[in-house]
Amino acid sequence: MNTSLSGERPMSLEELRGALRRFASDRDWDQFHSPKNLAIALSVEAAELLEHFQWTLDADSTSLAPDRHAKVQEEIADVLLYLVRLADKLNIDLLAAATEKLQINAVKYPVEKARGSSKKYTEF
Repeated sequence: MNTSLSGERPMSLEELRGALRRFASDRDWDQFHSPKNLAIALSVEAAELLEHFQWTLDADSTSLAPDRHAKVQEEIADVLLYLVRLADKLNIDLLAAATEKLQINAVKYPVEKARGSSKKYTEF
């Protein structure tokens, strides 16, 4: 269900960032939330996400059983939470950074060269 902690509408990214700040502050976790530690935690959570797909066929990865889907959803949420927290600590506007990176990728991967290809831009 896509609702905020209060059960209302979904949080914006900015609201999520504030909720994470409060969550960490309430628990006195800022002392542990250095960019290095957050980047490590993000990587660990991404690895936990990967575990749910390890040794599965591509086709099986697109139709997960409900219990596995729920676990994957939790891991994706963990990845997002650590990413938002890391960006906050480094004063990076995630949406602005993603928008800029999408524009960069559009130049690196022009449709006429990249369509239907899995090659890296340096291989075109």
